[in-house]
Amino acid sequence: MNSQNTDTIETKENTEKPEVLQCPNCGAKEFESDSATGELFCRDCGTVVEEDKVDTSGPRTFSAEDRKDKERSGSKITFTRHDKGISTEIGSGSMRNVSPDKRGQYYRLRKWHSRSSGSKSRNLKTALNQISDIINQLNLPNSVEEESARLYDKAIDEEVVKGRKIEKIAASSVFIVARNQRVPRTLKEFSEASGISERELGKNYRYLAKELDIDVEPVRAEDFVSRYCSELSVSGEVQAEARRIILEARDKGLTSGRSPDGIAAAAIYMAAKSMGEKLTQREVAETAGVTEVTIRKGSNQLEKAVDVKEKE
Repeated sequence: MNSQNTDTIETKENTEKPEVLQCPNCGAKEFESDSATGELFCRDCGTVVEEDKVDTSGPRTFSAEDRKDKERSGSKITFTRHDKGISTEIGSGSMRNVSPDKRGQYYRLRKWHSRSSGSKSRNLKTALNQISDIINQLNLPNSVEEESARLYDKAIDEEVVKGRKIEKIAASSVFIVARNQRVPRTLKEFSEASGISERELGKNYRYLAKELDIDVEPVRAEDFVSRYCSELSVSGEVQAEARRIILEARDKGLTSGRSPDGIAAAAIYMAAKSMGEKLTQREVAETAGVTEVTIRKGSNQLEKAVDVKEKE
C-alpha cells in the first residue's frame, strides 16, 4: 500500500512541467547572463533576477610597491571635481537594452538628481572649470590645481564668495596657492589667463587671504630663475650664477622695492654674459615680460655692487 502511494507521488512529480522564469518587473521571459559576475538579467528592462554568484578566483595579491595603486577602493577623493569624485550619476551608462518607458524614467531621475545637487555644487562646477583653464594656460603643476580647488571649497563654506564673482575668487585661489608653493606667475600673466584686470585680481586675492587668514608668501626673484633659464635654453652654470647674484644683491639691500621678475631677468643676463653665453637683452626681456630698459638699468646697478664670476 505504501509502495503504491510512493510510486504514484513520484509519477506526479516527474510529470509536472517546470515553471517558466518571468521578470518580476515587466513580465518578460527572455534573459541574458553575465559570465563575469554570474548575474542573470532581463533583456527588456535590465532587472537582475539572479545574483550573488560565489567568486572562486581567490584573493588578489600585489607587491608592496603597487599595492597602494591597485587596491579595490574606487577612484580617489579629489577636490578638483565638484562631487570630490565619489557621487553616482543616474542613467550615465548604456541603456540599449532598456525599454523606452524605463529609459524615460531614468532621464527624469537624472534631471531631478542634478536639480537637487544644490547651489554649492553648481558654484563649484563653474569655479573648477575656471581653475582648470588657468592651470592649463599657465602650465602649473597638479598640486596647485588640487590645493586651489580645496581653498575655493573652503571659501564657499566660510561664505567668502558671497557678493563676489566666482571667476575672480577662483583666479585668486590659484594665485595664492601658486605663490605659496613657490611656482609663481606674475600678476600680468594671471590677468591674461583669467581675463580679469590686474587691479581686480590684486584686490580679490588680498581679500581672500584676509578672510581665510592665509599668509601669502612674498615673491622672490630666484623663484623665476629656473623657469626663465629653461625657456632661454641656457646652461646650469648660468642658472647657478644668476641665483648667486640675486642672493648677494638681497644681502646688500638692492632688491627692495623692485619687481622680482625684473631682478631675475637682469641677473640671468649678467650671468650669461659672464659665462660667455650669447644672450641678448631683447631675448631675456621677451621671456620675462619686461622691457629692455629694465634689464639694462638692473644689470648696471648689480654690476656696481655684486662681484660677478668669470668663466675660467
